[in-house]
Amino acid sequence: MVGEHDTAIALGSGDVPVLGTPRVIALCEAATLDALRGRIAAGSTTVGLSVQIDHVRPTPVGERVTAEAHLDRVEGRRLIFSVTAKDERGLVAAGKVTRVMIEVERFMEKTR
Repeated sequence: MVGEHDTAIALGSGDVPVLGTPRVIALCEAATLDALRGRIAAGSTTVGLSVQIDHVRPTPVGERVTAEAHLDRVEGRRLIFSVTAKDERGLVAAGKVTRVMIEVERFMEKTR
């Protein structure tokens, strides 16, 4: 459900009180994680590499938005998803999200 905290104004991405593009991107990335849930070995996960989203229609506060992800292909460690976000009136956004398989401990070592 789109709330005031989800708007372009609240997220600093615009001047209108509609669903902000950063929230659309977050919803689509969350859908990719949901699509992978239970399918990744312990000690591994995925991280975002790239997001290409077209936010094609505004969604007002109070309307429900759902995001879906479909794994299109695997290229080595890269997982390429098609994503869509829809509200009660139809398509809100569509695009691609690429995630990369990583070993958590090895990845976190790079932050130290």
